Amino acid sequence: MSDYITGATTALITPFKKGKLDEATFAKLIQRQIDNGIDAVCPVGTTGESATLSYEEDKRCIEIAVEVCKGTKTKVLAGAGSNATHEAIEIAKHAEACGADAIFSVSPYYNKPSQEGLYQHYRAIASAVSVPFMLYNVPGRTGVDILPDTVKRLFDDVPNIMGIKEATGSIERTVELLAKIPDLYVFSGDDAIDFPILASGGKGVTSVTSNLLPDIKSKLVHAALEGDFKTSKAINDALFEINKILFCESNPIPIKAAMYIAGLIDTLEYRLPLVEPSAENMKKIENVMKHYQIAGVN
Repeated sequence: MSDYITGATTALITPFKKGKLDEATFAKLIQRQIDNGIDAVCPVGTTGESATLSYEEDKRCIEIAVEVCKGTKTKVLAGAGSNATHEAIEIAKHAEACGADAIFSVSPYYNKPSQEGLYQHYRAIASAVSVPFMLYNVPGRTGVDILPDTVKRLFDDVPNIMGIKEATGSIERTVELLAKIPDLYVFSGDDAIDFPILASGGKGVTSVTSNLLPDIKSKLVHAALEGDFKTSKAINDALFEINKILFCESNPIPIKAAMYIAGLIDTLEYRLPLVEPSAENMKKIENVMKHYQIAGVN
């Protein structure tokens, strides 16, 4: 299907000011992604602190992303995940109605459904909309793993399920998925292994690091998709240090701190229970950032 999203996508942070969604800064951050070659922005995922946003904020973030990306080549891959299926359906329907190009949905967290439960959950959400739909598997955060046989069953049974954001950290998992489902669109959900996943047949990445370095991440992905693996690997290797430090504490704590250090956001605010990084880690982030040229920062 020609309208499937591929390439470099960014798991957007959600900026706050005095405890509230900073809509103006959020719009500016999205415009910066567009200006630096990112193929799609992903509002209200893990990096966007979706677990602590209200549903009104969740929906507003998607609306802003659609508004800013309208008329550009950058698409909106909107987050619509919940541990309650009916809530995920509500967000997915809103995302489709306001013009999102596709939806990704994190596996239901905390309640640990069976593989049958995961199948029924995703079938219900994807069937409630007509836009392309991506599963999002991050068992380290959710406590549940969408196994390859379940992915295959969903891919075979639900027409608009086209891919998966794969964040197990396992290259073997990507190989298994593509061996069993050759037409599946696998996106890397782990910045450190973007190149290996792309080289194994992945169709794109959903990056935390590209909040800070969108131009570099887009070059890495586009080189790999054009078959220039030498260039792509060199970029991936050069990003190793920043990719590593941006996960020194729970995401999105370090990336938000990096954006603040770079001057890309005016205030460093999180939603409890997330808090600022330790002073030691803040210094480490700042030191690593000195090794990279950050687009749009004087």
